[in-house]
Amino acid sequence: MYYTYVLRSVKDSNLYIGFTENLEKRIKEHNSGKVKSTRYRTPFELVYFEACRNIDDALHREKYLKTTYGHRYLQNRLKNDR
Repeated sequence: MYYTYVLRSVKDSNLYIGFTENLEKRIKEHNSGKVKSTRYRTPFELVYFEACRNIDDALHREKYLKTTYGHRYLQNRLKNDR
């Protein structure tokens, strides 16, 4: 199983979108500062994820969520999550 996920930085409230095969391990890596792109925005909380059966679908979904339409989708999906 592959996961597309969205994390929210507790520090600045910005979102981070990614994909992984091991969701728990990846969140721990983000929160421990092992991921270069998010190192200075820790800690993070998981606010959304989707499971995919193959890597191509997970990558496709990650790319979509990073587009303008994807951001709108997430805003609508997470509108009560603050």
